[in-house]
Amino acid sequence: MKSQSLPNIISLTLSAVMVFVLAALNLSSASAQTGPTSTPQPTEEPAPQVVVTQAPAPVCDPNRSIQVSGTAVVNVTPDRVLIQLGVQSNGSSAAKVEAANSKTIQRVVNALKKLGVAQKDIVTDRYIIEPVYDDYNSLKIKGYRINNVVAITLSDLSKVNLVLTAALEAGANQVLNTEFYLSDLRTYRDQARTMAMTAAKEKAGDLARAAGSDIDCVLNINENTWSYFNGWGWYGGGGSSRDLWTQNAVQNAAPPAEAAGALSESGPISVGQISVRAEVSASFSLK
Repeated sequence: MKSQSLPNIISLTLSAVMVFVLAALNLSSASAQTGPTSTPQPTEEPAPQVVVTQAPAPVCDPNRSIQVSGTAVVNVTPDRVLIQLGVQSNGSSAAKVEAANSKTIQRVVNALKKLGVAQKDIVTDRYIIEPVYDDYNSLKIKGYRINNVVAITLSDLSKVNLVLTAALEAGANQVLNTEFYLSDLRTYRDQARTMAMTAAKEKAGDLARAAGSDIDCVLNINENTWSYFNGWGWYGGGGSSRDLWTQNAVQNAAPPAEAAGALSESGPISVGQISVRAEVSASFSLK
């Protein structure tokens, strides 16, 4: 009896040891797979979004509107002049008339250079050679005529009269045109346009307030701008005086420094002013 119990006890003991070893191995494996416990990190909250709201666009009521016009004139002393001089020559043959005309033109050019006019400012504007007939109905050529025109550009307006005199004395026999202009006309056009628009807006505001309202949005704008010389009245005369009765704004711009002495220069040419005129018509909605 005792001999049979001992093996059983040993067997049970070994079985218990094996169970304990297996349990320990399973626990170690589970610990290795799980690893160290990490500390949970706090979650970041998303930054608040900034919502930009735009003011609603003003609403214009085209059914309640006012239409006005504005006019402005800027008077400016010119700083450039274009002179067109001609030499007309006649001869019995084309070669003779061409030689005579070339000599005269060269004398004119030399006289202009002596006055300080640069070669680049003297250019041939027209050169026409044509036959001269016995009479209107005849086809018989009795000679030739040359019209040679040079254009001179001056930035010193005080030399206008001197140039004309020197050219005529040198042999020029035609003065076709003397035209004053501005080298920076765009500046004065913009200025006149702004003044005209300001005049139109002021007029619209005055009329609206007189009626117990006020102006709101601009509905449409139409513009017209041009310039003209008002020194000699070449365009019918009296135009500048008549315009003074219709315009809303007039401004006299300061003359260029190089043109300061041109107004007092004696001679047949007197420098006037170039009037840069702008007209606008605009409609505004009423509040």
